This record gives sequence, C-alpha cells and structure tokens, in this order.
Amino acid sequence: MNAQRRPTQSVATSMRMKLSALGRMARRFPRAHLAVSAALGLTVVIMALAPESGESRPERTRTVALAESAPRPAPALKPQPAPAPGRAQTAAEPVPTAPEPDWVELKVQSGDTLSTLLQAHGVTAAQVHRLVTGDDQLAELANLRPGDSLNITVDGAGELTALSYHPSRIETVKAILEDDGRWRVENETRQYQRRTRFAEATIDNSLFLAGHAAGMSDNLTMQLANIFGWDIDFVLDIRNGDRFRVLYEELYLDGEKVGEGNILAAEFWNQGRHLSAYRFQTRSGDTDYFDSQGRSMRKAFIRTPVAFSRISSRFNLGRKHPILNKVRAHRGIDYAAPSGTPIKSAGKGKVIFAGVKGGYGNVLILQHGQRYSTLYAHMRGFAKGIRVGSRVNQGQTIGYVGMSGLATGPHLHYEFRVDGVHRNPQTVELPKAESVTNNEKPQFLVQAKRMEAQMTLFAEAATLASSNVF
Repeated sequence: MNAQRRPTQSVATSMRMKLSALGRMARRFPRAHLAVSAALGLTVVIMALAPESGESRPERTRTVALAESAPRPAPALKPQPAPAPGRAQTAAEPVPTAPEPDWVELKVQSGDTLSTLLQAHGVTAAQVHRLVTGDDQLAELANLRPGDSLNITVDGAGELTALSYHPSRIETVKAILEDDGRWRVENETRQYQRRTRFAEATIDNSLFLAGHAAGMSDNLTMQLANIFGWDIDFVLDIRNGDRFRVLYEELYLDGEKVGEGNILAAEFWNQGRHLSAYRFQTRSGDTDYFDSQGRSMRKAFIRTPVAFSRISSRFNLGRKHPILNKVRAHRGIDYAAPSGTPIKSAGKGKVIFAGVKGGYGNVLILQHGQRYSTLYAHMRGFAKGIRVGSRVNQGQTIGYVGMSGLATGPHLHYEFRVDGVHRNPQTVELPKAESVTNNEKPQFLVQAKRMEAQMTLFAEAATLASSNVF
C-alpha cells in the first residue's frame, strides 16, 4: 500500500513542480500575450476534434465542378405551337421564311413571241403589256430571238410575279412585281477574266491576211487600223514588208474564251517609220491611245472616210475630166467602193450643206471649227438624221457611196479645205487632239514603259519558240 502511494505522490509532486515553473514563466509575459496564446491554443484543439467533412455533408462542390467542366449537350428543340392571336412572338421562337418561288425556264423557238410564251403559262395579254411598258430594259423583251431564254415565276392565279433574262453572256436583268403592281428591275453584270496575249506579223499581201496569220480576228485588226488610221492610210501607205506587234486582251467566262477585248499596246513599222501606241485611261475616265511621249494618236481628222477602198483618182489640179473630156482641176480624192459602202465623217463638226450640187450629185459639207471643212460628193444618199444644222462625231456614218451626178462608177469624191483653200487630203498636216496632261504624264510614262517591256519579252519568247535553239 505504501509502495503504491509513493509513486503516485512522486508523480503529483513532479506535476506541481512543473506547473509552478510554468507559472513563474507565465508571470514574466504580459497578460495580453497570454490571452492571445490561449485563444490560439483553444482553436487548434477545436479543429483537431471536429469531424471530417465527408462524414456529415454531401459533396456538393464536387458535383458543381463536374457540371461546369463537362456540360451536357442541350436537348433538341421540340416544335412549339403557334402563338395565340395577339400574343407577341419572342426572339426564341423560330421565324417562318417565305418559300422560294419556282422558276420555269422558257426557250425561244422560231416564231415565238413574248406574248405566246407567257400566255402558254396563263399570263394574260394585259399583264404582258404592263410588263414591256414598265421599264425601258423590259421593253427589250419584245425583240426576243430564237435561242434566247428567260425564266419566270407565276402564282396560282396565273399572275406573272418575277422574270429574268440575259441580254448578253455577262448581263442579267431581273424584274420583280411589287405589291403596288409596279415592276422593280435589278441588274447584275459578271466580270470577264482577262488574259494578256501577243501577236505579230509581217504584211506580204494585206493587213487582214497578216492579222489572220497572227491569230487575230477581223475585229482586232480593225482596232489596229483605227489606232494608226490618223498617221497611216491603209489604202495607199501599206507595203509588203511592213510589220506590226500587238498586245491585247482575251476575254474568258468560266474558263471558256468568249471574245477579245481591247488592244493594250501596239507597234507598227510602215515604210521605215516606227509608230507606237499605248492605251491609257485618264483620271476623268476617258480612254484613248497615246504615243510614247503622251501625245494623242487621234488627230482632229481621219485620213480616209471610206474604209479599205481604192483610190480611183488623186488630187491633181491639171487632171482631164473623164466625162467632160477637158482639163478640170481635181481638188480632192476619189475612193472607189461598192455602192452602199458607209461614208464616215472625217472629224467632229456641223452639217452646213446637204443636197444636190451640180455634177457632184448628192453632196454633204461639214464645218469643223473655224478653219476646216470637208466635202463628200456623188453619194447615193445621206444617213438617217443628217440634215443642215446636225452635229456629227468623228467616225460617224453620214452617208453611203453612190454615183450620183457626173460619175462613171460608184465612188466617193472627198475634199479637204483649210481656211477655204483646197488641200490634198493625203498630205495635209492634220491637227492633233489633246495629249496626256502634265499632272498625269508621270503615271502614263510608267505604264507605257511597263507595256513596252512586256511586249519585248513576248516578242523575244516568240522568236525563241520559232527558232531551232531547242
């Protein structure tokens, strides 16, 4: 018994000694520090004795985290019933769209007219009349030709509601009937794909044959002649050995060649002369051809008012008249051509005489400004609208070749006067048209040099291809 008490007493005595020591140490610190330390110790004890979170509460946080990181796909929308009358439709509800009209294609056959084509689909004659009188472009539908096509839509009552047609391969005209009965016309124009091509040839027979040998169409050859037509008389000045180079555009749609565009640059060697021309569009939108210095290729007058005819009588002040059989000055040039060949105005001007003048037969005289005038005689007749006081443009058809008056065959007698004095139309110096302005000249020179270099590269490539180098 005493043995058991002694260890117990010793333990108690030891505890008292430790507590006494702690008390002495505690008394050394301020009371505020002791209070804070006690609070921290109590907090640690409470946290140690608290149950784990998984034992008493559901894992809500984990569930929410899964929903955010891997959202479920939204369920498919079910068709909603139509809203009740008077109820506003919400943004979430689908908006019904009008169905696309059913287009019907009509092919124009020989003997077809717009009326017969549309009336076969229930369209009345009155509707057809309202259509062609509703717009100038729709009026062209009255001139349908075999091979043309158009598309129409007709409603259940047989009323034409829309129509479209193609005036050309790149144009589409679409007409839509509005609620007020008027036709709304829309135009669409496709753009050609343009490719640059090169051609060159040496003339050994005629310009056209040389053009064909180079792969050029007649239209392209005429462009070439018109560009240089103020400096070269293609009736008199062309010689075997003359040659030309042309840089031009080919037009394509959907990868298919559909035609030729404009000449971009050209060179012509004629009897030792070297002429060059470059196409240039000014800031005002006008397009013309200019030489390498920016001077206009176009003169105020063209040399030959009848295309590709032959001269039957030249300017000769001592010529013997073929019918009167006596010397009578021939103050002009006679161009022999088939009866009915168009005659073009040599320059822009005003008609001051149109009628019969003695042995000249039917005569037209044009005044060009203050100093110049031109006369056209032995005409078969005048072009439509040509009368005294009429204004004409350069190259405009003013009449047709004939043999009225004293004439042995159909031809045009052409005179050129400066200040009232007859001058030889072949040799008279023609006044120039406007050149590139000083402000635009730097831009033109850069463009002309680029086209010149491009044409040189084409020419060198063509020379290598035709040689035996490879």
